[in-house]
Amino acid sequence: MKALLRWLGLVLLAGLALQLFFIGRIAAMAVIDPESTAFQRSEAWAQLSSRHTLLWRQEWVPYAEIAEPLKRAVIASEDDGFVNHDGVDWDAVEKAWEKNARAEERASQRPQAAARPAKIVGGSTITQQLAKNLLLSGERTLVRKGQEFVLTLALEQLLSKRRILEIYLNSVEWGDGVFGAEAAAQHYFRKSAARLTAPEAARLAVMLPQPKRFEKTPQSAYLMGRARIIMGRMGSAELP
Repeated sequence: MKALLRWLGLVLLAGLALQLFFIGRIAAMAVIDPESTAFQRSEAWAQLSSRHTLLWRQEWVPYAEIAEPLKRAVIASEDDGFVNHDGVDWDAVEKAWEKNARAEERASQRPQAAARPAKIVGGSTITQQLAKNLLLSGERTLVRKGQEFVLTLALEQLLSKRRILEIYLNSVEWGDGVFGAEAAAQHYFRKSAARLTAPEAARLAVMLPQPKRFEKTPQSAYLMGRARIIMGRMGSAELP
């Protein structure tokens, strides 16, 4: 029994040490730009393992040097309540749960359901996406989701909304080896992130859920149609 209690104590201490490490890193990001994220390092390793070469485009630019249309487009597309919530959009989470439940019910009624599982959707805010990409693995477990919530609250408490959006826009994936707004603007439009127009910004924002897919079909009807919808929402998007 003593050995079991000692083992449990060590596990708890290790968990506490990990949380303090994460919180320390987040606190430092108030003044220090992160050089890379956990997701980026994972992608770099995957490239080196499969291709034996690294395709990497990223250049950090300050918040003021990212065009306002891109900020508005990303908020309109990914998280229209960004400036008002505490990191978690509970209404979006509830809707995602309901949609997933309906998808699972439909899948269970199909004979091929076991071979083709229902597609699971999320209700992640910009802050949640940043928490996941910065410090966590890509696995989908309850433990990792719980850790994501803890880091989301830490980001909201230790960083301003403006800083959260700045880090997000400089680190999010926009294609195969393309990270951040400046690299995306140069890659797709041969211009700086500061000079992006509203239509260009809307197209980039629509790409975010599946950037590698849309990189191959930049002129697809879906992409262009969705971009027009986002452009219509950009005027009401609140900026931090």
